[in-house]
Amino acid sequence: MADPAHTPADLPACPSAQGGGAGLLPPELRGWMLLLAATGAVEQRLRSVVKEHLDVSHDEFLVLCLLAEQSGEGLRMTHVAELLGRPKTRLTYQVACLQHAGLVTRKTVCGDRRGVEIALTDKARGLLREASATLSETVTEALAHVMGPEQCAALSGLLPEAGAGPGAEPKTETAPAPTGRRGPEGEHEPGQEREDAVLDGAPRPA
Repeated sequence: MADPAHTPADLPACPSAQGGGAGLLPPELRGWMLLLAATGAVEQRLRSVVKEHLDVSHDEFLVLCLLAEQSGEGLRMTHVAELLGRPKTRLTYQVACLQHAGLVTRKTVCGDRRGVEIALTDKARGLLREASATLSETVTEALAHVMGPEQCAALSGLLPEAGAGPGAEPKTETAPAPTGRRGPEGEHEPGQEREDAVLDGAPRPA
């Protein structure tokens, strides 16, 4: 597993959250810059939290999050690499670390010996459930640090706790997990078999 990253005590506030700016940027670009700042703030605070509660790196945590949204199904490793925008060799190493920790399983796709599918284990599901409240609070506090009340309220449709602000009581109900994007069964994009072979061929940790 990767070493825990240092998390600053205070994150710099995003200028877009403080006022209307100088008017040089269109609202769409200013909104995008605000989202980038919010993403960076969340990632910085999550690094130490996921290391403490799950004993994984932030990048490995993102793999677990993708798999957690699959309603019991797995994902092809090539699809995970595409969704995360990650080099396939790097993803292979991270998945091998997760497998070694007992958090994911790997199996050959039925009917395609070159394809590799990964899925969460019961151990990983249990750890994610236990850490759910802490993860929710971490995201909410990070967003509140870089966004003003109006921006947090606008995000509340996607992140129900974002509009409540830090210290709010997290909701206990769990929303249904959306179904992940999957290609037609058995079909391959150009180069699919070669990419799967690269992913499946990397050495696993002892």
